[in-house]
Amino acid sequence: MTGITSHVLDTSLGKPGAGIRITLEQAEGSNWISLGEGVTNDDGRVADLSNGNVTEGEYQITFFVAQYFEERNVETFYPIIRIAFSIVDAQQHYHVPLLLNPFGFSTYRGS
Repeated sequence: MTGITSHVLDTSLGKPGAGIRITLEQAEGSNWISLGEGVTNDDGRVADLSNGNVTEGEYQITFFVAQYFEERNVETFYPIIRIAFSIVDAQQHYHVPLLLNPFGFSTYRGS
């Protein structure tokens, strides 16, 4: 299976981050080209953002988390989180999770 997927876990609650809008872009020269977007489901997951159109290159996923925290009356330091990454083998699957809390985040290459 190829593609680019993601999920969000709210570590401050120990629960999935549902209802977060995510976009995927690929670098084309000095510009970013939109490839897809989605909203995390109740399990904090979003299906293939690339629609199977993965090539080698530079990508970024943007998580729009401000509304997620506003709906919970929680102040956040990071209203938008962008994660840039490189794809060197377009035949692989790429999973980019976000571990989120109001004042920090981390990520890793998942499976």
